[in-house]
Amino acid sequence: MSAASPERSRRRTIARHGRLRSPRPIAQLLTLVGVAVATVMVAGIGLAGYVTYDLASSYAADATDIGGEVPPSIAEIEGGANILVAGTDVCEPQYAQYFGDRCAEGLAEEGARSDVNLLVHISDEPRKITVISFPRDLMVPIPECTDANGNVTSAMSKQMLNSAFDTGGLGCTVATIEQLTGMDIQYAASVNWGGVMAITDAVGGVTVCLATPIRDPYTGIDWPAGERTIQGYEALQFLRTRHGVGNGGDLGRISNQQQYMSRLAKKMMSSEVLTNPATLLKLAKTTLSAIDPSTSLTNPVTLVQLAMAVKDVPFEDIVFVQYPVYDDPYDPNRVVPDEEAAGVLLTALANNNSLQITGDAGVGVVAEGATPTDGATSTDGATSTDGATDGTDTGAGEAPADGAVIEPTPSTAADGSVLLPSQITGTTAAQSTCSNGQVN
Repeated sequence: MSAASPERSRRRTIARHGRLRSPRPIAQLLTLVGVAVATVMVAGIGLAGYVTYDLASSYAADATDIGGEVPPSIAEIEGGANILVAGTDVCEPQYAQYFGDRCAEGLAEEGARSDVNLLVHISDEPRKITVISFPRDLMVPIPECTDANGNVTSAMSKQMLNSAFDTGGLGCTVATIEQLTGMDIQYAASVNWGGVMAITDAVGGVTVCLATPIRDPYTGIDWPAGERTIQGYEALQFLRTRHGVGNGGDLGRISNQQQYMSRLAKKMMSSEVLTNPATLLKLAKTTLSAIDPSTSLTNPVTLVQLAMAVKDVPFEDIVFVQYPVYDDPYDPNRVVPDEEAAGVLLTALANNNSLQITGDAGVGVVAEGATPTDGATSTDGATSTDGATDGTDTGAGEAPADGAVIEPTPSTAADGSVLLPSQITGTTAAQSTCSNGQVN
């Protein structure tokens, strides 16, 4: 992969231990895979000019400089392209009614956090897409950052990942995940609460699957088992719920997000959307108006290049994984990186290997048609803790005792693809999963 720029390298010093702040209600948003697919649909039916000339100015209005040089054509980026998508809890007045105390006077002005952090890796030829979800409660070093006002923030040795956005905006989240993964992130975008409603509505809703009923008083969900087409606020409810799925933690919520993204991609590629020019135009306009991009992502030609790069990727080569973690030994409500398992994933991406998931689909999901387990139990047997209201991530597994390192042994399948360690959960867009609810 491309080496990080000197400017980025200078801002990665770890200086102090940050004070942990309590989390707040969050928004869960969609991946940029949807943005890329939407753009290529528009390009594919000859409407790229509409996107280029009618939407470009408004799309670029709030662009963020994430550092480094503006990338050349995607074909010239060694190691493929990386796009960071941050779903934020920015409180917009038109959606305040849905989020209670988070949008109350005084709290709404406190800043925003990126409670969804997705790294979309588009490989070199042959093209493959890997979407890595990073838990919001992942405890990581945050480097020195410069915010939108030019203020330099001090580096922190251990802080929740979602606080990087509040510390220094989109650029700081990019720098934090670059530091964690060693990957150069060329493009980035943030999306807020209204985006998921608008984009879901633009495609006529997304049909999700519930293996068991979900009832969650925190998000207002009381849904029976079965398939359900969600739009608008229901999409937010589905993507925000954690008390209603798996072990009641953020890792279960990530599984819901991955099911949603997979089914959204299929909906976008369906004849219902592809053969309807009016829907395509609405989708393109809604998508581009819903995100705030990095400056490197504002050139409409770049958007079309990215879209064309992924347009023929088969669903089995669109892989959704969760960055592997352990329970934090110092705080049961937080998680820390499983660096050894992550190393296998990141090395495979650097080598442009195909991936095979050997672990579970994730906490809080089951394969479509499979018999669900007790909804209060995660796939690895960990149970929810009563009264845990801050994103508790029980079920991530314990770190090796006494500093021991358990290093997964990379292995390959007969077709040469890398078998990911079982600690890495996930699915492909070709697979279908259902939420494994718990009734509260």
